[in-house]
Amino acid sequence: MAEKEPSGAEKMFGDFAPALVHFTDDVLFGEVWERSELTPKERSLVTVAALVTNGNAEQLVFHLDLAKRNGNTEAELVEAITHLAFYAGWPQAMAAMAVAKKVFQD
Repeated sequence: MAEKEPSGAEKMFGDFAPALVHFTDDVLFGEVWERSELTPKERSLVTVAALVTNGNAEQLVFHLDLAKRNGNTEAELVEAITHLAFYAGWPQAMAAMAVAKKVFQD
């Protein structure tokens, strides 16, 4: 039986913060993201919006890529960030757009 590749959380925190790895992998992505009330595309858009609103640019790198894999287009994500500039603040949107530009060009 092939060994499962470690998750991003496992690679980042492994033995340093095993509880956080467990909650990230098993609870957040294993349970919350699997609930059927929202589609993965919708969950990604909500997550991107929350990260933009809170100014969490570092987490946006992963979540913008995941949002694309979950069916959001680059145009939809750029429009969401643009829309959020008016509700979450210009600095948050500008920082998020810089991250999006880098992620989408890579």
